[in-house]
Amino acid sequence: MKGVILAGGHGTRLAPLTKIINKHLLPVGPYPMIYWPIQKLKEAGITNILIVTNPKELDSFINLLGFGEEYGVKLTYKVQQSANGIADGVYLAKDFVEKERFIVLLGDNIYKDSLKPYIQSFKYQKDGAKVLLKEVPDPHRYGIATLNKGEKIITSIVEKPSSPVTDYCIIGVYMYDEKVFDYIEKIVPSKRGELEITDVNNIYIEKNKLTYDFLQHWWIDAGTHEALFKANSLVYQDIKKERAKND
Repeated sequence: MKGVILAGGHGTRLAPLTKIINKHLLPVGPYPMIYWPIQKLKEAGITNILIVTNPKELDSFINLLGFGEEYGVKLTYKVQQSANGIADGVYLAKDFVEKERFIVLLGDNIYKDSLKPYIQSFKYQKDGAKVLLKEVPDPHRYGIATLNKGEKIITSIVEKPSSPVTDYCIIGVYMYDEKVFDYIEKIVPSKRGELEITDVNNIYIEKNKLTYDFLQHWWIDAGTHEALFKANSLVYQDIKKERAKND
């Protein structure tokens, strides 16, 4: 499998720093945020990785990461010309993945779990897609899934529901088969002018092909100042515990 990291967007919730730097280059623990999704993919055995970013900041990523030699991975870059949505960013990976299954990570999602068991589960899945879920205390802020637990499939997704039926948040980890590109071609921009990944996932839902797994440990969408602070705190706590274990 190959990996795709989406690291575009304007990061407006993290202004004013994001006026001059991509949010994925801000620090989380001792490393830039973009380090963590790269590391998670590498730990899971995925070393061929595409980073999708915007034209303004492509040079910054290349200056920082090169083409992955220092990290033991192979990095390729694609430019998303404007903020046209997650599904648009995924579509840019079409030639890169070459009809293979692949995994997409949102670059501002930071979490403790290894991706390895979830990727292995997806490899055994006949076809379709898989997403990862996390129970959250504030489901009105996220895309929320309703489940058929018997068949272990998702039956619906509601974006930012005013009256959530569950608290199962879809986090920024998506696994797809090669049909995803056909489905992206079928959707139309939403009211905010973006190709929504939920519309793509809903096509898989219609076909009973969207499975799920739950993260077992902490997860942060580090797209706000408060969340970025919390991500730093949790990462440093884990580093401290690891050092104590090795002393």
